[in-house]
Amino acid sequence: MDTNINKAINAGLLAYGMSGKVFHAPFLHAHGGFNLKAVVERSHKNAVNDYPNIISYNSVEELLNDKEIELVVINTPNNLHYEHAKAALNAHKNILVEKPFTATSEQAKELFELADSVGKQIFFYQNRRWDSDFTSVKKVIDSGKLGKLVEVHLRYDRYRNVIGPKAFKEKPVEASGLLYDLGPHLLDQVISLFGKPLSFHKILGKNRAGTLVDDYFSIQLSYPDSVNVFVTSSMLVVNPQPGFVLHGVNGSFIKQRTDIQEEQLLAGMKLTDPAYGIESPSKDGLLTTIDAEGNKTEEIIKSETGSYLPLFEAIYQSITNNKPYPVTRGDVLIQLEIIEN
Repeated sequence: MDTNINKAINAGLLAYGMSGKVFHAPFLHAHGGFNLKAVVERSHKNAVNDYPNIISYNSVEELLNDKEIELVVINTPNNLHYEHAKAALNAHKNILVEKPFTATSEQAKELFELADSVGKQIFFYQNRRWDSDFTSVKKVIDSGKLGKLVEVHLRYDRYRNVIGPKAFKEKPVEASGLLYDLGPHLLDQVISLFGKPLSFHKILGKNRAGTLVDDYFSIQLSYPDSVNVFVTSSMLVVNPQPGFVLHGVNGSFIKQRTDIQEEQLLAGMKLTDPAYGIESPSKDGLLTTIDAEGNKTEEIIKSETGSYLPLFEAIYQSITNNKPYPVTRGDVLIQLEIIEN
């Protein structure tokens, strides 16, 4: 990576729960272009156990008042993203914001204008673009072996037949429910492949006893040349279906949703471990093609290695060298307009 240790960017996390501990801190620490300087911990001071030199602030305001911090990670509850992003920009910080970026496209546009007015950058944490399963799917599409795509399915399922403890996900507050939780992942993957749809149709469901928010969604997106894409997620799938099913005029590709990075990081694996990001061979995808004579050929497609480190490298290059960040404002506005309408 093209980094200069003398230009390390001081970074701060607004929370050190699961996302801070797993999805952000290890990468900011491992990347030579960043210095993980501080975190906000209101009660339990756990970050120092992992990063002895880190500063633990008691409030968001304290961290934002640290003039040395240049990049703030907004990894607080969904309904606070807009408030905290606005406060960080007003404190003249670059920001990395978890999904969903905001609850509405209007909030997003306001933050874009604010960022431009203070001369700071907004980065969107759409890490699923760097999952091993998705990069494997993208490689198959780019190979052209499927021919013209006809039908594409992306699923992200779980089985949680209870109301969870996190109020920002389960209460009818701004940006709550499954559509705001997992919809940004699936929609960003689709948008990164196909862009803005010609049209879309959305279905929401509430199926768990006592739920106050949607726990099921399915969205059909229509693209040029009769390409139809379907994204689906449910909290009540006992036996998960393949995460990726692609059908083209020349064949089909089936792939489980199998990225292992979250599991490995939760287990304490370091990014330097040779096994990091490598799926089990049993999880490889199956590509089935057919020739003009009707002969079928099956090919096992070895999974790509997953790593979220390129996302942080892209942030570093954007801040230091003005290189474009791969997740654009336009991508996020398309996503939000689908979710909110």
